[in-house]
Amino acid sequence: MLMSNSDRPARLHYMANGFRVLAAGDHVVCAASGSRIPLDVLRYWDVAAQAPYATAQLASEAMAPR
Repeated sequence: MLMSNSDRPARLHYMANGFRVLAAGDHVVCAASGSRIPLDVLRYWDVAAQAPYATAQLASEAMAPR
């Protein structure tokens, strides 16, 4: 039986210039909004926190000094 990666969250390791897939899936969940981000449109993440973000604004707000 073949397993499909559709509708499964991926586990990623975020690096400065990209990410490595640790567990196959088709999306990740935004750390700020909780929305699903398909891997093919994932553009924003925090390397230190190992967290993905759906938009540049959400990433900027999450990483802003407090």
